[in-house]
Amino acid sequence: MQTQEPIVYQGQFGEFSIDDHDRQSVILYRSGLAIAALSFAIATVLAFSQRYVWITPLYFVFWTALGVSLFTIHIYLKPLHLALQAFWAIGGIASISLLFLSSDPLALYVYQHPIAIFGIGFTFAALTGIFFKEAFCFNRFETKFLTAIVPLLLLGHLSGWLPLEWEQGLLEAWTTLFTIFAIRKLIQPIPPDIGDKSVFEYLKQAQ
Repeated sequence: MQTQEPIVYQGQFGEFSIDDHDRQSVILYRSGLAIAALSFAIATVLAFSQRYVWITPLYFVFWTALGVSLFTIHIYLKPLHLALQAFWAIGGIASISLLFLSSDPLALYVYQHPIAIFGIGFTFAALTGIFFKEAFCFNRFETKFLTAIVPLLLLGHLSGWLPLEWEQGLLEAWTTLFTIFAIRKLIQPIPPDIGDKSVFEYLKQAQ
């Protein structure tokens, strides 16, 4: 059986090809986003139903899936990539710490104690970083809105100036657009998510 020759792409700093490892990393990145979006959507429904108990395990499924995406995403700027991973880790540590502060479900505690956003908010800052990267690289309309909606909702609740109806509306928009984003990523061709490998190689050699 004849093996198909890999496609050779012309990058900014030379030619490159895409291998199975590259494809697997993209699949993991998109799978993480899909699981994160699904967990977030279910948690949103439970929040509106005031069934907060199950939101806690769903949050940690979301957080884990987000971590998979952050460790498999292709970002040219390594300091930015490391910063997003650090935000994710800080958010996770803060979230676990909050579990020991109260017997209330995590979501209810954060809602009733907005100051907790200073800790758990790092998780969503990492998510916003992904939205910003996708908006910048692919000009996706949903990620442009999400880049603004996520910090607006969190900071609005932290400061207490957002009415409840606005918070609910922003949460609904966040959930809807996040779901659209995850679905669109699943059907997007793989090579664009890998990017220009010659740039990665150039930056690696320049270090």
